[in-house]
Amino acid sequence: MGSVVDWWERNIVEPGKLPLLLALLAFVVTFVVTRCITRMIRAGKGPFHDLSAGGRHLHHVVPGVILMCVGGFGGVAAPGRGWIAAGTAIVFGIGVGLVMDEFALILYLHDVYWSEQGQKSVEAVVLTAALCTILLFGFLPLGVAGAGPETWLDRGSLIVTLVINFLLALVALMKGKVRTTVFGILVPLVALVGAVRLARPGSFWDRHVYRFRPRAAARARRREEKHVRRWGRLEQKVDDLVAGTPAPPPGDGKEGAGKAKDDQGGDGS
Repeated sequence: MGSVVDWWERNIVEPGKLPLLLALLAFVVTFVVTRCITRMIRAGKGPFHDLSAGGRHLHHVVPGVILMCVGGFGGVAAPGRGWIAAGTAIVFGIGVGLVMDEFALILYLHDVYWSEQGQKSVEAVVLTAALCTILLFGFLPLGVAGAGPETWLDRGSLIVTLVINFLLALVALMKGKVRTTVFGILVPLVALVGAVRLARPGSFWDRHVYRFRPRAAARARRREEKHVRRWGRLEQKVDDLVAGTPAPPPGDGKEGAGKAKDDQGGDGS
């Protein structure tokens, strides 16, 4: 028990990372709770319902932005390690959770909450949580003053390694491999694998690089088709489990009331 307390004091309290931890926990909990509530609204269960103001559907990204502003500016205006810093961190984390849950709406500028595009919000949340975790349990390579020449040499090598890993993760992201990018930030070897393998069809890399390499584009399409045949159904089930089953596409006879709701701007949030 004593070792846990010592670790907590040495790695969380003393470096001033408690606000970051509280913000991360508030962010994750808010996202999970919001997803549960929106699913209950969509299924017509429980006491929850869509919010509206002046006849217009109120997306939860709106209060999320307000809470982010309150928590962010409040934390800047009253920095420290006391209860004010903790409170503003929690408020900021709640706001981020509400905003990132509708990341796809911001990305596509359209209500796509219950569509395949809307599942991008979950990927954005995972990426954000992973980056915050790195900041929480990582360290700053330039964070110690008065270092000697040998220390600076070691840090120079570390910085080069970090930059290379960042570039590899960026290439993997441009190749449309979001999950590989997330794990690649944590494990450099994963980023390397993602950077050297073929890009996914429709990705930034496919549109701007493979346009000059038709053979590579054809190989990427064949590889994607093979992957979909083998794992597509399982991946879709996992995505539907986490983000919710997408609404039927236009023209499907099941659309009905869901279409009318979408026309009013409702997303079950």
